[in-house]
Amino acid sequence: MTDQRDLDRILGAFFVVGTNELPDRVISAALEQIDHTPQRHAWRVPRRFPGMSRFAPVAIAATAVVVAILIGVGLILRSPNLGPSPVPGPTQTAGPEPTQTPGPSQTPGSTQNAAFAWNPTVSMGTPRYGHTATLLPDGTVLVAGGTSGGDSLALAELYDPVTGTWTATGSMVAPRTGHTATLLPDGRVLVAGGGDNNGGLASAELYNPATGTWTATGSMATHREQHTATLLTDGLVLVAGGADQGGPVASAELFDPITGTWIDTGGMGTPRYGQAAAVLLDGRVLVIGGADHGGGGCCALATAELYDPHTRTWTTTGSMSEPAPSGRATLLPDGDVLVGAAELYDPASESWTATGGKVIAWWNGPATLLADGRALVLGAAIPGQNVPPVTAAYLYDPVAGSWTAAGKLATQRYEYTATLLLDGRVLVAGGWSDPAPSQAAPSGLTSAELFGPDGGP
Repeated sequence: MTDQRDLDRILGAFFVVGTNELPDRVISAALEQIDHTPQRHAWRVPRRFPGMSRFAPVAIAATAVVVAILIGVGLILRSPNLGPSPVPGPTQTAGPEPTQTPGPSQTPGSTQNAAFAWNPTVSMGTPRYGHTATLLPDGTVLVAGGTSGGDSLALAELYDPVTGTWTATGSMVAPRTGHTATLLPDGRVLVAGGGDNNGGLASAELYNPATGTWTATGSMATHREQHTATLLTDGLVLVAGGADQGGPVASAELFDPITGTWIDTGGMGTPRYGQAAAVLLDGRVLVIGGADHGGGGCCALATAELYDPHTRTWTTTGSMSEPAPSGRATLLPDGDVLVGAAELYDPASESWTATGGKVIAWWNGPATLLADGRALVLGAAIPGQNVPPVTAAYLYDPVAGSWTAAGKLATQRYEYTATLLLDGRVLVAGGWSDPAPSQAAPSGLTSAELFGPDGGP
């Protein structure tokens, strides 16, 4: 019989769509229906993955109800006359074709082949870089931590895309930069690791959007900076790699949101920090690139590994054609993974192919999957080199396999964030802009800008 903890995870996996959650009214309706669903017969779930077993009848009923509601909501949201297009998550494959020509009935919020532009928005209250930005279920964006002027920050603030304003929220328990932030199925945000003015951190904490407060949770077994944190389909969070006091690590841990504890899950084949990670459509996690030691990406890696959450094991997979010292991995609607503006990973063949040439200094700029299935790839500075940050932006169309220019950032930035909003726009915030900083700790930026349909923010 499945216990309550397993049921919470199963439901949590359905309630999460990428970094966005279903509206509260949908979740409430699903739970109410589940409460009134009688138990009748037990079925065996097909063994799609190793480790799956017989679920309790209530779990199956819950899954069926939620799937039905998801389909209904999807049909409503996709109706051209009822509202904006849905924002796809990492595992969403359905949606408008990127080549579709928008007609006069195109609704507000849809980005289908629209003309894009960059528009300024209100600046943050605190200058920062090396921070995190997390889209919350209510559509606001939580920005937390980072560095400014050499000091790690505990300050956090919220961006409201409706009013275009920032407001302060509760400060973290500990100042940190180079940390990770992960939206959990219950709407809380897990912040883990990073570093403060004294070195690396193993501590973790949780942000509650309902109260605007932070609370400490269980600490990791290892200090980590510039690691990856990935939400798995069962609701656990996989944290891997990063830099410890003595250098890069290969170890990995799992965070259980129900118990607030960490579980060792074996190590990668290669120690690495600054790597990228993406959840594949089959639930496995692809980890690529990073660096194994040294600063400034001097010893960048081209290798890649796969984590299987059902066996909790790591295996090597095909390597990229060139190293990615600090990459961004974006899962595309067809299941391939785009790394920066250079290569595509095919999970079926476990091989890499070129996307048509590197068009940008891609390895330090963020990449964001848009609502229409295209990927927005942004430029950034190259640390340690006497060149200004790249401000160019490009859109990759996975259907056509082509790149198109998407304007330029108004401000030169490095170590900034890019967040897809519920209305289809992308919020870019913070960073630093010194082209070749003479000091170890450049000042952070407060400015923010929006990428979206032309015609205004």
